Amino acid sequence: MRYDHITPAVFLSRPNRFIAQVELSGQEETVHVKNTGRCRELLIPGAAVILEFHPDAAVSGRKTEYDLIGVYKNDLFINMD
Repeated sequence: MRYDHITPAVFLSRPNRFIAQVELSGQEETVHVKNTGRCRELLIPGAAVILEFHPDAAVSGRKTEYDLIGVYKNDLFINMD
């Protein structure tokens, strides 16, 4: 897959199947989680994650500007898209 506008962040929590809270540039941000599975062994507070930014989010009616597309488990990158 090819992604545009990717950025690293830190996973904080997952209030429900569809959203996660991450720390991005020192701010807490709500992001969309494409993989609605449990992923409890991957989405651990403090885990490094990769987000895809959608610059046209407000215009297109999206509720979030970012998608969580991947997470690091130790040195292994796991795509969650």
